[in-house]
Amino acid sequence: MVIKPMIRSNICINAHPVGCAKDTERQIAYVKGQKEKRGIKSVKEGGLGPKVVLVLGCSTGYGLASRISAAFEYGADTIGVSFEKEPTVTKGGTPGWYNNAAFDRAAEKEGLRSVTFNADAFSDECRASVIARLKEWGVKADLVIYSLASPVRTDPDTKVLYKSVIKPIGQVYAGAALDMMTGKITQASTNPAEGDDIPNTVKVMGGEDWERWIRQLLDADVLAQGCRTLAYSYIGPSLSHAIYRDGTIGEAKKDLERRAHAIDASLKTALGGGAFVSVNKGLVTRSSAVIPIISLYLGVLFKVMKDKGTHEGCIEQMERLFAERLYTGENSSAGEVPVDEENRIRIDDWEMDSAVQAEIDRIMPAVTEENVSELTDLAGLRHDFLNINGFDVEGVDYEADIQDMTQID
Repeated sequence: MVIKPMIRSNICINAHPVGCAKDTERQIAYVKGQKEKRGIKSVKEGGLGPKVVLVLGCSTGYGLASRISAAFEYGADTIGVSFEKEPTVTKGGTPGWYNNAAFDRAAEKEGLRSVTFNADAFSDECRASVIARLKEWGVKADLVIYSLASPVRTDPDTKVLYKSVIKPIGQVYAGAALDMMTGKITQASTNPAEGDDIPNTVKVMGGEDWERWIRQLLDADVLAQGCRTLAYSYIGPSLSHAIYRDGTIGEAKKDLERRAHAIDASLKTALGGGAFVSVNKGLVTRSSAVIPIISLYLGVLFKVMKDKGTHEGCIEQMERLFAERLYTGENSSAGEVPVDEENRIRIDDWEMDSAVQAEIDRIMPAVTEENVSELTDLAGLRHDFLNINGFDVEGVDYEADIQDMTQID
């Protein structure tokens, strides 16, 4: 069959196997190039960077980019966890399934150990499987990346299913919404949180599960001396705070940051390690297309940052996080991590640069449907939106007949 993107309500609901694999390979090629440019030695070459890395939420976005950076720039063995829909010969799987398959294939080719668990990362059964594999390998993890972004979580103690929502708190949030595919601008609004929306969202997207992971890994003695752990977050500009930083998701992220301090104290005491929240740059996601203001803001942000030569996608940002924040010591050893007053790593520094934000504030009120292609990076938004699902990837023949949806060639 010939696979074309199926878009429903600003969400792409299918994936292209070859496109997903090709884009994963593109990211791998990027970090290999950066490795040479920076003169980084892999573990096998005598480098002192990460040796064994666990990535929770490894299949897309920042999680995938983190795993690629660890493996193909520093030579780390990796364990990944994500919950994906597997394809059959005639039915497609999720983009993450194809990304994971491409990663594992490339790691094997490079002689890197990797295993990917297709499992519910919120479950204790998954934790037990990861611990068993680390012990089977006879190694301890020196870096744990927490990059889960599921809309639901089942509490492993009570078995209650919780659902997260993206809503403002206390008032309706309204603003212009940009359709990335058509360029249409409409007024959209989101009703405020009600009932248990806030605690449920914190339960899913907060730091409780991250803390549980580190506690069980510590108890099992599978974390290395000096082990660090990172979770990812976003703050963004003031114009989005009502729906994000001060909304339900923001409450969850604040919980994540609070728990980071407790995790940091535990790791310092036990292993001389540490825990950090990395605040990352705004990017196109499945949800950003339907949140008021966000897609329009991203369109202007991308244009401004590309004009300044500072725009980054997931892989560029995570490679910079590893090389310029985490492993800055001699021979890529773990150096001192620069943080803000809340002990957060600010890899969103280029987005939040005052000159960038001032230019965005100047442009956004002037954007109309007539000039949207000129004042925003509409083409870039559309590319990223499709790219998440393996479409609009350079070098892929999208007219080719795909006879087996389980194959990534």
